[in-house]
Amino acid sequence: MAAAAPGLRAGGGQSVVRPDAVRVAGAFRLDDVSLADLGALMASGRATSLSLTRQYLARIEEIDRRGPRLNSIIEVNPDAAGIAAALDRERRASGPRGPLHGIPILLKDNLDTHDRMTTTAGSLALAGSVAPRDSFVAGRLRAAGAVLLGKTNLSEWANYRGSGSSSGWSGRGGLTRNPYVLDRNPSGSSSGSAVAVAAGLCAAAVGTETDGSIVSPSSFNGIVGLKPTVGLVSRSGIIPISRSQDTAGPMTRTVTDAAILLGVLAGVDPLDPATAGAEGKSGAGYTSWLRPGAMAGARLGIARSCFGFHPRVDELMRQALESMQGLGAEFRDPVEVPQGPAFEGAEGTVLSYEFKDGINAYLAALGPAAPVRDLAGLIEFNRRHADRELRWFGQDLFLKAQARGPLTDPAYLEALATCRRLARSEGLDATMDRHGLDAIIVPTTGPAHVTDLVLGDHDIGGGTSPAAVAGYPHITVPLGRIDGLPVGISFFGRAWSEGRLLALAFAFEQATLVRRAPAFLPTVWPA
Repeated sequence: MAAAAPGLRAGGGQSVVRPDAVRVAGAFRLDDVSLADLGALMASGRATSLSLTRQYLARIEEIDRRGPRLNSIIEVNPDAAGIAAALDRERRASGPRGPLHGIPILLKDNLDTHDRMTTTAGSLALAGSVAPRDSFVAGRLRAAGAVLLGKTNLSEWANYRGSGSSSGWSGRGGLTRNPYVLDRNPSGSSSGSAVAVAAGLCAAAVGTETDGSIVSPSSFNGIVGLKPTVGLVSRSGIIPISRSQDTAGPMTRTVTDAAILLGVLAGVDPLDPATAGAEGKSGAGYTSWLRPGAMAGARLGIARSCFGFHPRVDELMRQALESMQGLGAEFRDPVEVPQGPAFEGAEGTVLSYEFKDGINAYLAALGPAAPVRDLAGLIEFNRRHADRELRWFGQDLFLKAQARGPLTDPAYLEALATCRRLARSEGLDATMDRHGLDAIIVPTTGPAHVTDLVLGDHDIGGGTSPAAVAGYPHITVPLGRIDGLPVGISFFGRAWSEGRLLALAFAFEQATLVRRAPAFLPTVWPA
C-alpha cells in the first residue's frame, strides 16, 4: 500500500534533526529497534542495559530537550543507570527474567511509582507528590526486569479538566510537539508516550485511555497502540477518570512489541475488582497469535459511519481494505457501531460522576502530606494559580464533576445502564453476533491538526468511542501518511479478544510496512 506523497520541506529558519542523528554504536537506530532486537543485543554482549539506558538518556537530551525540543518527557528517573547496572549483574549471574530484562520503558505521568520520581498527571497541584506505592503496572514492569526510564508528559489530568483544551499540554510539562511536523499536535492524552516511542526516546511506553487516549496519539504519531479490555490490566495506582472505561496499555513501534508488553502488563490484581474477569485470559502468550496468514478467512465489519471525514483518509482506507482482501479477509460492509447524541450524552454523565468519585479516593489515599486532598482542593488550587494553570483553557469539567452526587444517584445509574446497553448488548455485541465478525475496522483518526492553544483541539474524525464506552479492546496500526503526517487504522472487537486483534493487526502490518520514522520537520509547506 503506497503512502501519500510527502509534500514536505524544511522551512522557517529552524535546524532539522534527522531521525538517525543519534545511533547506538553504529549497530542500529534507536527509532527502529525492537524489544527483541534489544534483548538479542544484550544476550550477545554487544550491548548492556546500562549502555542502552545511557544512550536513551543521551537521545532524550539531544532530541527532547534540545534539537527539535519535543518536550515529551516530564522527568527522567535519577536512578535509571543504577537500576540498569544491577540488572546487568543479575543477567550475568542468573540470566534474564524475560523479554523486558534490562530494557528502558517510559510511563505516562499518571501511573504511580514509589521511587524518586513524582506522579502528577501534569498538574502543578501535585508537584512533588510521591506515590505511597507502585502502581500495579509499574510493579509488573519492575518484576519483569524493565528499567523505568522516566515519566512522559500528557494532556493534563488525562484531558479531563476543561473543554477547549489543546492535547499534549500540561501546566507542569508544557506543550509536547509532534515529531513528524513540529507545529502539529501530538493528540492525547498519552501524548508524551506516543511521541517518545515514535522518536526513539524509549524502547516502548505505557499509556492510559478512557476514550481515545492511547489509540488517537498512536495514530497521530505513527505507532502501534493497544487499549485492552477494561480489567485485563489493573488500574490500581493510576490517577483515575472512569472506573468503567480506564485502562493502561502498550504503545510501541510494532505489533510484536505490543504483544510482548501486554503479556507483562496483564494480570489479576485484588486491588482492582475489574481484573477478576482476566483470570485465565492474561499471560505472556500473546506473541503466539502473531502469524502473517492470520487475515485469511477473517470476517471484518466495515463501520462506514466512521468514514467520510477526509477524502485522503478514505483513499488510504480503500487501499488498506484492498490489501486485506488480497490476504483473504471477508468483509461485511457496512456494519453499525454505537454513536449519536444519546450515546455521547450518557458517556459524558458517567465520566463526570466517576471522575469525582475516583479522584477524591485517589487524593485521599496519598495521605496527610498530599498537596491537595480532593477535587474541591484541585479546583481552588487552579483558581489561585490561574496564570499558570488556566491560561489556555478552563476547568469546566472539574466544576461539573464537583456538582455531581455519589455513585448511588439515579442519574448516574441510568446513564451507566444506557452506556452498557448501547455500547455492548445493542451495540458491538449485537453487530458482531449478527455478522459473525472477528473484528470491526475504522480509520483511527485524521492527520494531526496544527496545535492551537487559543482555540484548542480541532480533530476532524475517527472511531475511538465505541470500544472505549464498551470497555472492549482496540488496536491501531500505521495506515499511511498524508503530507508526511501519519494516520492509523483501527481493529476492535469483543471483550478479551486481544489475541485475535493482535493477529489481525500483525498480518496487516507485515503486509504493508508503511511506518516511517519521523523527520522532525518544522511545518507542512505546499509542494
